[in-house]
Amino acid sequence: MRDKLLEASREHFLAHIKKHKVNVEILLENPRGIAEHPDIMETIEKELEQMADYHDKLEMLNIYF
Repeated sequence: MRDKLLEASREHFLAHIKKHKVNVEILLENPRGIAEHPDIMETIEKELEQMADYHDKLEMLNIYF
Protein backbone atom coordinates (compact mmCIF):
# COMPACT_ATOMS: atom_id res chain seq x y z
CA MET A 1 0.00 0.00 0.00
CA ARG A 2 2.84 2.38 0.86
CA ASP A 3 4.42 2.03 -2.59
CA LYS A 4 1.10 2.63 -4.32
CA LEU A 5 0.46 5.79 -2.31
CA LEU A 6 3.95 7.12 -3.01
CA GLU A 7 3.67 6.35 -6.73
CA ALA A 8 0.23 7.98 -6.92
CA SER A 9 1.65 11.09 -5.25
CA ARG A 10 4.56 11.20 -7.69
CA GLU A 11 2.23 10.89 -10.67
CA HIS A 12 -0.07 13.55 -9.22
CA PHE A 13 2.78 16.03 -8.76
CA LEU A 14 4.19 15.31 -12.24
CA ALA A 15 0.77 15.77 -13.83
CA HIS A 16 0.39 19.18 -12.21
CA ILE A 17 3.87 20.20 -13.37
CA LYS A 18 2.96 19.17 -16.92
CA LYS A 19 -0.36 21.05 -16.75
CA HIS A 20 1.29 24.30 -15.71
CA LYS A 21 4.06 23.83 -18.28
CA VAL A 22 1.44 23.51 -21.02
CA ASN A 23 -0.18 26.72 -19.79
CA VAL A 24 3.16 28.54 -20.08
CA GLU A 25 3.74 27.08 -23.54
CA ILE A 26 0.32 28.32 -24.66
CA LEU A 27 1.01 31.80 -23.31
CA LEU A 28 4.39 31.88 -25.05
CA GLU A 29 3.00 30.65 -28.36
CA ASN A 30 -0.09 32.86 -28.50
CA PRO A 31 -0.15 35.54 -25.77
CA ARG A 32 -2.72 37.72 -27.52
CA GLY A 33 -5.28 34.92 -27.57
CA ILE A 34 -5.81 34.86 -23.82
CA ALA A 35 -8.20 37.74 -23.09
CA GLU A 36 -8.66 37.07 -19.37
CA HIS A 37 -4.88 37.35 -18.78
CA PRO A 38 -3.94 40.94 -19.64
CA ASP A 39 -0.57 40.75 -17.84
CA ILE A 40 1.13 37.86 -19.61
CA MET A 41 4.37 38.09 -17.60
CA GLU A 42 2.49 37.97 -14.29
CA THR A 43 0.46 35.01 -15.48
CA ILE A 44 3.59 33.13 -16.58
CA GLU A 45 5.19 33.87 -13.21
CA LYS A 46 2.16 32.42 -11.41
CA GLU A 47 2.33 29.29 -13.55
CA LEU A 48 6.04 28.92 -12.76
CA GLU A 49 5.31 29.32 -9.06
CA GLN A 50 2.82 26.48 -9.28
CA MET A 51 5.36 24.33 -11.13
CA ALA A 52 7.99 25.09 -8.48
CA ASP A 53 5.58 24.17 -5.69
CA TYR A 54 4.84 20.75 -7.19
CA HIS A 55 8.51 20.24 -8.09
CA ASP A 56 9.46 20.90 -4.45
CA LYS A 57 6.84 18.42 -3.26
CA LEU A 58 8.12 15.82 -5.69
CA GLU A 59 11.71 16.37 -4.56
CA MET A 60 10.71 16.06 -0.90
CA LEU A 61 8.91 12.82 -1.64
CA ASN A 62 11.89 11.43 -3.56
CA ILE A 63 14.45 12.46 -0.96
CA TYR A 64 12.65 11.45 2.20
CA PHE A 65 10.49 8.53 1.09
